[in-house]
Amino acid sequence: MTVPNLGELREGIRRRAGARPPGPALAHVDDIEGPNGLPLRHYRPSGEKRPLMVFAHGGAWVIGDLDTHDRTCRRIADACDMEVLAVDYRLAPEHPYPAAIDDVAEVVCWARPAAVAGDSAGGYLVTMACLRLRDAGEPLPAVQILICPNTDLTLSQPSVEEKGSGHGLDADFLAWAVAQWTPDPAARAQASPLLASDLYGMPDAVIVTAEHDALRDEGDAYARRLTQAGARVVHRQEAGLVHGFIQNMDLTSHEAAAAHDRLFADVATLVHR
Repeated sequence: MTVPNLGELREGIRRRAGARPPGPALAHVDDIEGPNGLPLRHYRPSGEKRPLMVFAHGGAWVIGDLDTHDRTCRRIADACDMEVLAVDYRLAPEHPYPAAIDDVAEVVCWARPAAVAGDSAGGYLVTMACLRLRDAGEPLPAVQILICPNTDLTLSQPSVEEKGSGHGLDADFLAWAVAQWTPDPAARAQASPLLASDLYGMPDAVIVTAEHDALRDEGDAYARRLTQAGARVVHRQEAGLVHGFIQNMDLTSHEAAAAHDRLFADVATLVHR
C-alpha cells in the first residue's frame, strides 16, 4: 500500500469536522485538564448532576481529537441525558502502545465514571483500560459502550479480508494503523482484548458492530466472550452499515440515524437503570 501522509490525514479529518453542522447546544461544555495535564472536554446536558461517561474517540490510534468527535459527544450527552468526559489521549506513532491506554485508564481512575465508551480504536482503548483496572483491583465502571471496536490486533478475523475493501475501512490501512500502534508484531496478541485469557469481572456492555465493516467479526466475537464470562451484553450487528457510522452518518443516511437512536436508547437504559 501507499504509506499515508499522517499530517495530511490529521488535517483532513479536522477540516471535515469543522465543516459539519454543530451538535446540540448543552448547558455546559468546558475544556479542562485531567491527570498529568491531559486535555479533556466535559459535556453536561443540565445544570444538575448526571451519570458520567468517559469517552475515547476513534481514529485508528493515529488521528482524531476533541474537536473531531465534538458533535458525537454532544449528541450522546443530549440523547442519553449523561455527562460526557472526552479524552484527548496521546496518538501513535509518536506515542505507541500502551501510551493511550495509560491515558484513558488514568482518566477513568480519576473521574470514576458510571460508563466508558468509544468508537473503533476508542472502543479498544476503553476496554483495554477496563482490563488493566480489573487486574489492578481498581473500581470499574458499570457499563462499557463499544461501537465498531478493534479487539484483535492480529487481524485474523474473516471480516478483515471479506469486508476490507470497498467499505471505507480498508484492510491495508488497518494493517498500517496497527503497525503504528504496536510496532512489534510479537506484542499484538497480548495487546488484543479478544485474546485475553480471562474476561471475568468485566463491566456489562453495549456492543454495536456493522455488517460491512472489516472489524465486524472481532466485535461480534468479543461480545460473545464477554457474555460467556458473565457480563450482561446488549449486542447488535447493524445491517447494511459500514465502519464509523456513528460519526455523523446520521446526516446522510436514514439507516444510520435509526441505528444511532437504537444505540442511544440502549445506553440510556443501561446507565440509568
